[in-house]
Amino acid sequence: MNTQEAKIVLEAALLTAERPLPLSELRRLFADELNADTLRVLLDELREQWAGRGVELRALASGWRFQSAPSMRVYLDRLNPEKPPRYSRAVMETLAIIAYRQPATRGDIEEIRGVTVSPQVIKALEERGWIEAIGHREAPGRPALFATTRTFLDDLGLRSLDELPPLENGSAVAPAEFELQFAAASEGKILQSAEADALVTPAASVPGGPIADSPSDPLPASA
Repeated sequence: MNTQEAKIVLEAALLTAERPLPLSELRRLFADELNADTLRVLLDELREQWAGRGVELRALASGWRFQSAPSMRVYLDRLNPEKPPRYSRAVMETLAIIAYRQPATRGDIEEIRGVTVSPQVIKALEERGWIEAIGHREAPGRPALFATTRTFLDDLGLRSLDELPPLENGSAVAPAEFELQFAAASEGKILQSAEADALVTPAASVPGGPIADSPSDPLPASA
């Protein structure tokens, strides 16, 4: 099989896949005759061939996939005019704190936010597949330690946590646009790493000190 034929096989597999495909699965297409380095070269060439089109090839935390380009969102949204479910401010802030301070316990989150974390908030994030308990802290009560998942990275179009936008002055997290960004993700729309630049703002910039839940906050949306 020559290079062009191999790329056609990769293209077909990725275009018809329902989820990102890791290199280990892509190698199975060729009965492991192509090594990981060769596949990366082919995938990079395929990505360049699709550059500038309405669909692009991206490398994510869970593997490679084709997805719509950011410029196509305004058009594709017209096919689904219904607004996605909105997540409460508490859910978005809790997710942001876990993303940047992980592993984090409920106590860590409450210390940063200045309010109690409802079990429903944690449950909403776990059911959506964005966070998971990865162990327990050796402290009284052995509180669960939460971290983000590969699904969280995939929904943001990221390969790793290193691609999250940096915080300013190392301050606590008070996201300004999390609700909008992740509401779109909950509808199955793919977010791009370039769109993630405005996901968070430092808590120090929020007037009034610690963030408190607003009585008008909507309940955590169900996935």
